[in-house]
Amino acid sequence: MSIDFYSQAVPSITALSPYRPGKPAGELQREMGLSDIISLASNENPLGPSPRALAAASAALMRVERYPDGAGFELKAALSSAYNVGPERITLGNGSNELLNLVARVFVRPGDEVIYSQYAFIAYPIATRACQAHPVEVPAKMYGHDLTAMAGAVTERTRLIYLANPNNPTGTAFSDSALRAFLDAVPAHVVVVLDEAYTEYVDVDAGLPNGLALIDEYDNLVVTRTFSKAFGLAGLRVGFAVSNPQISDLMNRIREPFNINVAAQAAAAAVLTDSDYLQQVLDTNRRGMVQVSEGLRRLAVEFLTSQGNFVTLDLKRDAQPIFDSLLRQGVIVRPLQPYNMPHHLRVTIGLEQENARFLAALERALMC
Repeated sequence: MSIDFYSQAVPSITALSPYRPGKPAGELQREMGLSDIISLASNENPLGPSPRALAAASAALMRVERYPDGAGFELKAALSSAYNVGPERITLGNGSNELLNLVARVFVRPGDEVIYSQYAFIAYPIATRACQAHPVEVPAKMYGHDLTAMAGAVTERTRLIYLANPNNPTGTAFSDSALRAFLDAVPAHVVVVLDEAYTEYVDVDAGLPNGLALIDEYDNLVVTRTFSKAFGLAGLRVGFAVSNPQISDLMNRIREPFNINVAAQAAAAAVLTDSDYLQQVLDTNRRGMVQVSEGLRRLAVEFLTSQGNFVTLDLKRDAQPIFDSLLRQGVIVRPLQPYNMPHHLRVTIGLEQENARFLAALERALMC
């Protein structure tokens, strides 16, 4: 090949490290010949999809010769009813990750600044650099967002701020009062994205905010949510953003047409009506969180208190050998080296038997 296309590309793109998802079970099977594998790497729902969502998706497949509704009318109506927000405020995304990128594309110009926290979701710096903007990573406080410091980092070049509550990968969270104080301190022209991918798992007594309840108060707030976690539709890729109608209109102008397929739209609308399923998901996660937390204490492994459906372990040493040992035992978790957390692993809360298997495998790995 005579042409070096890396040299022809936009420098901000060639400098990017791509997002690397959790290791797929099929990949581990090919590499090690294992067949008995549990995947606790990507914070997926261990219960599988809601039967109601699965039935709706299956019925929708009977019309896949037609394009989906590009405006997502029925799904927006379902979201509007479930969350008491006007459909004109809703932007649908191919997972919430697409929406995080859309906001940046709308508001961030080359040379602008984008603020996010240390140890926050790695999609934020990727979106920032893809827009040729300057990333401003604010040091974390106890592995979580230091909202006071983040507000203090705003300059005349700041265009966008990413927040995650609860935060991935640490599970940390900030309070409603802290968020309100932050939003009051940020200039009204700076757009604030509140990523609430794990909000369904939050302890209702923890005093955490509901971002959707703040949309009317703060015109610069964009709240993103997903159907990939508690709603069990990770493979269908559905997310949504709620914002003031002007921001929603701008995001919809650059959103890919037909970005949510017919099966995904139908399944997402259906699962919103399945409150029994969601309650089962939350109950399973609460029991699993207790099981894993108690097991880690028994093993004298430190971990971060989490408001999500995962736990981040602090092994106090290089985590890679532990990760490798778990892989050899057919247990996939998430190493956090990409977040500059080389001593940490993140594990998704699974079913009772999966949690037990993880703890047993971890105990063996720690003895090596």
